[in-house]
Amino acid sequence: MLKQEQNEFITRTGPGTPMGNLFRCYWIPALLASELSEPDGPPVRVKLLSERLLAFRDSQGRLGLVDEFCAHRGVSLWFGRNEDCGLRCPYHGWKYDVNGQCVDVPSEPEESGYAKKVKLKSYPLVERGGILWTYLGPPERQPELPEFEFCVVRDEQRFVSKRLQESNWLQGMEGGIDSSHSSWLHRGDFEHDPLIKGAGGNKYNFGDLSPVFEVVESAGGLFIGARRNAENDNYYWRITPWVMPSYTAVPPRGDHPMHGHFWIPIDDENCWVWSYDYHPARDLTHAERDAMRRGLGIHVKYVPGTFTPLANKHNNYLMDRVAQREGRYFSGIEGIAVQDASLQESMGAVCDRTKENLVGTDNGIIMARHRLMRAAKQLAEKGTLPPGVDVEHQKIRSAALLLPKDAAFQQGAKEALIAKLGQPQVTV
Repeated sequence: MLKQEQNEFITRTGPGTPMGNLFRCYWIPALLASELSEPDGPPVRVKLLSERLLAFRDSQGRLGLVDEFCAHRGVSLWFGRNEDCGLRCPYHGWKYDVNGQCVDVPSEPEESGYAKKVKLKSYPLVERGGILWTYLGPPERQPELPEFEFCVVRDEQRFVSKRLQESNWLQGMEGGIDSSHSSWLHRGDFEHDPLIKGAGGNKYNFGDLSPVFEVVESAGGLFIGARRNAENDNYYWRITPWVMPSYTAVPPRGDHPMHGHFWIPIDDENCWVWSYDYHPARDLTHAERDAMRRGLGIHVKYVPGTFTPLANKHNNYLMDRVAQREGRYFSGIEGIAVQDASLQESMGAVCDRTKENLVGTDNGIIMARHRLMRAAKQLAEKGTLPPGVDVEHQKIRSAALLLPKDAAFQQGAKEALIAKLGQPQVTV
């Protein structure tokens, strides 16, 4: 468990907080590229780390991420007109470019130079891997663009989605690195979901419901190994990389696409869950891509016109007690992502970790918390950049494999955990 002050320290990410400053060391997902696909299209509200921002693409296709509110009287620029290489406030006509620079104040003479004195807060916005990424930290410490493997494969090999989750980011991320729950919460999906069923390794999840966890530090975060008994004096290992602050890669199942998540704070009580699928050695099939669009695997169906899951806390996640009783879905809720969200949101907006009773399967969660808090303190006290900022830390993979019982997973799986573009994953 954590003390109350530790729980506050690790969950709060607003401006000026230690954990907020930590997140501001990284490029973080802001929008799907498809949300700003056309020049002079409608601006899009973006709230990240408790900051209210506005994104738009100008007449020349340049991307901007600026303060949502006009510097004149504070109205939301979401109502503005995106035209002629700038966003014009409809209230009094003040106009801003993609860098937040005011370029026109109609009520002031141009020769006065007044517009040049006005500038909104702005951040870079860069497209990579189907995502528009932003960096909210000091410009002089801006890192290289992300090099996660799903970002650098061809578009045909990748599918990315996002969904709103009404909880603090940390309880979502902690669920993502908890490999032990899959044999319970997701057990029905092993048989029904086309994006995970039929893998040879699935039988080990059913055959051993008490995995043993071993966790080792990596350059960028952790490798979390969950071992289960297998035949011929082997263990079945599922190894989850966690790269700070919130990237996870789920161990693969057969030749199905690989997948994982980011949990990005909107504010302290809500987050975006970014989910990606990709195959490192082939294009996604039409059937796979269609299943992802239909909300299968780690993706969701949406309330039309939003990124809110169709099954959500306001309709009890479309709980089906008959399906639960009959075993089609162990929790009575359909879909891996919604199953996770339902339980993570049930903890409350910010989970009270002072009441926990942790066990051995929680070792990855315990170590991740300590690594986050240690890195945030070192950043605050010494200015030390945290793990995961270096793009070399991002060139990793998850793996699922059989190893002899006397083999240490970090050695036996060493090569399998390195991203090698064009080479298939190591999987069972």
